[in-house]
Amino acid sequence: MHEELASRFGRRGLLRIAAGIAAAGGAVAAGTAPAAAASGSARVSGVSRPQRILQPGVGPVHGHHYLRATPDTVRWGYVPARGAEPVLRMRSGETLTVDAVSHEGLLEDQGRDPVAWFAEHGVRTDQVLKDAVELARDYTRTPRSFDTDGPHVVLGPVHVEGAEPGDVLKVETLSLLPRVPYGVISSRHGKGALARTRGGGAPDGITLDEVMPPVAEDGRATGNPERYGNVSVFTPIRSHGADDHAVLPLDGPGRVTFPLNPHMGLMGTAYAAATSLTDPLLNSIPPTLGGGNIDIRHLGEGSTFYLPVHAEGALFHTGDPHFAMGNGEVALTALEGSLRTTFRLTVCKPGSGDAPSVAFHYPFGETADAWLPVGLSDPDGSGGSGGAAGQLSDLDSAMRRAVVNALDFLQSDLGMARPVAYAYLSAAADFEVSQVVDRTTGVHAVIRKRDFGK
Repeated sequence: MHEELASRFGRRGLLRIAAGIAAAGGAVAAGTAPAAAASGSARVSGVSRPQRILQPGVGPVHGHHYLRATPDTVRWGYVPARGAEPVLRMRSGETLTVDAVSHEGLLEDQGRDPVAWFAEHGVRTDQVLKDAVELARDYTRTPRSFDTDGPHVVLGPVHVEGAEPGDVLKVETLSLLPRVPYGVISSRHGKGALARTRGGGAPDGITLDEVMPPVAEDGRATGNPERYGNVSVFTPIRSHGADDHAVLPLDGPGRVTFPLNPHMGLMGTAYAAATSLTDPLLNSIPPTLGGGNIDIRHLGEGSTFYLPVHAEGALFHTGDPHFAMGNGEVALTALEGSLRTTFRLTVCKPGSGDAPSVAFHYPFGETADAWLPVGLSDPDGSGGSGGAAGQLSDLDSAMRRAVVNALDFLQSDLGMARPVAYAYLSAAADFEVSQVVDRTTGVHAVIRKRDFGK
């Protein structure tokens, strides 16, 4: 039986099927556990708010390398270009811990003063992250334009030894620790699933009265982001039964609680060639063939994200930490909150069988239970970058690409005849909307590994 499966699926396919059968509680798709820091810090399992604020340098660090967010190690609103100078170098297979900083509470429409903004919601100064305060106060690497720049605080790039164009960078998320016991969910005028169009009208399918935030509250004409009328909902994390949950109020008595699902919204390799740090092709909002702001809620602890390499050293970068997100991310943001995240970064060479074949030209996700082929509406990012481009909401394009990538994977990696694979996808796979708010929209397939274990 083993020889028959190996012949049909190949070495990598067989290993992944075995992982799918056995990984009911595995920490990582390949069955590995995160490395402890030199101090001997143990891995933290489960999702809970920290017993203390994870300020820079405070608390457990699981990786061999540790990257803090400083004005010199981040790009605010932009991702690195192919020729960018790395802020850190590491070997393939080593682990990296990053202190990812959420942009919420730092942005211009919130006053660019996190101490003051969070104080309005009852957060003491010592509960505000020092690196967030430093970035809001001291970041001058690029001029900030709220209407044009991306919002994300992007850490990196990180040079991974041996990575060359044509390879794949395998990004395993080993642990995610909330750094603070609160997050923010924002909705901004002209953005989100129910956004007003650039011409001032309503998008197809809804009326002006159904636009969110409401048209009457749109203050963008003032030119002052603090008067735009954008909505940011402060969301505390509280104990709820055995676990910690996010808490939102009701108009009347009671509250709404929902579980945390920490993950990084932005993980990428350098993709675009650019000479300016603020080239529109480097805007952090739209995802591309280098990954970036991919916003897939399944890519949490124990997941693997495969990214095509387009630059020497891959130039990995990350940001946009999420405490939780629903498929679609319809209001514009997830429950945004700062995370201390540990990755393992491994270079996969063509022909090695260490990465899905699709991943050599398109981002591809994997969990212990499923494969996640991805589709994007504008994979080159050429139409989705820059403030004037607007929302490229062609979900049909993203859906079709996700189906084609799923077919390619099933045929090339799992040995299915293409017509049979097409039938299987129709009958058994789920296609989920990753997000509809990043100008370039995304869809991902969820292909259950257990279906291929018999």
